[in-house]
Amino acid sequence: MKSKITFVTLMLILLFSTIVYADSNNTFTQPGSADDPIITKSYFEQNIAKQVADEFAKQSVNEEKIKQLITAELAKQGVGSGTSPSTGSGTGNNDVPNSGLTVVKLQQGQTLYGGAGTEFIVRTGKVIAVSSDDNGIPDVTSGKDIAAGATVELNHLLIIPREGRGVKPDAKNKQEIFVMVRGSYLIINADGTKASS
Repeated sequence: MKSKITFVTLMLILLFSTIVYADSNNTFTQPGSADDPIITKSYFEQNIAKQVADEFAKQSVNEEKIKQLITAELAKQGVGSGTSPSTGSGTGNNDVPNSGLTVVKLQQGQTLYGGAGTEFIVRTGKVIAVSSDDNGIPDVTSGKDIAAGATVELNHLLIIPREGRGVKPDAKNKQEIFVMVRGSYLIINADGTKASS
């Protein structure tokens, strides 16, 4: 009987020491390592958040990139070099003088930028003003400046004083947007690419 108690005691000690040893190995693993795939907040902030931010910065459209696109496109059209802005193609009718107005259809997600001196008249749809700085767009019809983010009234004449300003569709807009444009302009898609005319 004494040998049975000794054997059971020895087995319990062996079992207990095995459990303690196995548990002690798990407490010394580094969080976020291959042995411990659940990551901690500090590991995320130190490693993954930085990588995500770097990738996002590579793919996002920022104001500087938009300004560069606008400047390059308007330079191609001859704006800022002393030449007059493009006048459009007209209607082909020789009895009517060419007004230089171009009708532009603006899609959701696109932004219409104008060169210095370009005129916009929003005919249909709901759009908001866009500006790359704190100044707005002069609304000649009402005699006020439209701040960036403010709604543009229909049939009001807007004059773009400087590159980097324009209009884009309001997020709540449900109808087609047509804008009459006189002068140079550029349409940028939501991903920062130039829209085909």
